[in-house]
Amino acid sequence: MAQKEPIKVGVLYSETGVTSAIESSQLAATLFAIHEINDAGGIDGREVVPICYDPQSDPVKYQTLAERLILVDNVSVIFGCYLSSARKAVLAVVERWNRLLFYATLYEGFEFSENLIYTGAAPNQNSVLLADFMTSNFGARVYLVGSNYIFPYESNRIMSDLVSQYRGGAKLGERYVRLDASKDDFADIVEDIRKTRPDFIFSTVVGNATQHFYRAYEEAGLDPASMPIASLTTSEVEVAQMGSDVAEGHFTAAPYFRSVNSPINRACLEKFTRMFGSESIPNSSWESAYFQVHLFARAMRTAGSTDIEALMPALLSSEFDAPQGRVGVDSSTHHTHLNPRIGRANRQGQFDIVWEAAAPVRPDPYLVAHALGSMTRWSSK
Repeated sequence: MAQKEPIKVGVLYSETGVTSAIESSQLAATLFAIHEINDAGGIDGREVVPICYDPQSDPVKYQTLAERLILVDNVSVIFGCYLSSARKAVLAVVERWNRLLFYATLYEGFEFSENLIYTGAAPNQNSVLLADFMTSNFGARVYLVGSNYIFPYESNRIMSDLVSQYRGGAKLGERYVRLDASKDDFADIVEDIRKTRPDFIFSTVVGNATQHFYRAYEEAGLDPASMPIASLTTSEVEVAQMGSDVAEGHFTAAPYFRSVNSPINRACLEKFTRMFGSESIPNSSWESAYFQVHLFARAMRTAGSTDIEALMPALLSSEFDAPQGRVGVDSSTHHTHLNPRIGRANRQGQFDIVWEAAAPVRPDPYLVAHALGSMTRWSSK
């Protein structure tokens, strides 16, 4: 009888606050995956029961709610966090109580924890490839614009280092805005971009502020054909917020786009839309949040327990045929083998995939080894 007890898991994604649009999609993906698992009989006949709280895009609330999940709700596994500041706040809690956090968002790298599985892209799976692509096709003079917290500062440092390795590479500007920035906050930045004329802009603006940056760019009459914005964080969600006419022509690097043309992705999208409608928009963070629940379920079927000491060995060899392609956890880094792509936003609100890796790329979160200058030139024709 004890074996049929439900498996409780914690879920921490914001339904309100400055990053609620993207985090709500991660929440929907998590619940979707749990529904699939339960609909197929659960994990060895045990139902997976999500305990969900809304941290309101606030790292302090994330930490408080993580403690509540562990100490009051008695969960051993938490799925959640979008901002790096939120991840670090929750990581301190799961490390203290020896629990496990699954993190489904791209991030700045240079981190490892025995209590964390990273299923979003590491820098070698997006930043390195994006730098190579943009410098090969547009030039190596970059202007950096980001939100004022950990991920943008570190990601901009990486991009600055990467472009400096190319002939003529230079950082022409680096500016930051508050997380709840409005369009007015970007006026001076866009004017400076107009004056300095970089080859491309690297945006690490996140959340609701993203739409305001792209709109300010468009209203200034800047042209993505000659000076595009390249980003890691502008997904289908942000494109929907700003409008496809505003986003068209700009680039994003990610392992997954909704436009991935594969039977697995098409079937997943069809099933998700039937269950959740069109309100929640699939994107790369959505896809990572989805497949990490399946990685957990596969590992638990082997381990038979949510106890981290039993679960982790099985998890570190877990693989899954995700919408982006085959993924698997790397045992040495706790990051995930992913399938990097670069997409160009189109008028339909989707991304045309202009480059993709031939095979899954091993994570290198500390950028110990990475090759530059291998990207072929892209043609819009």
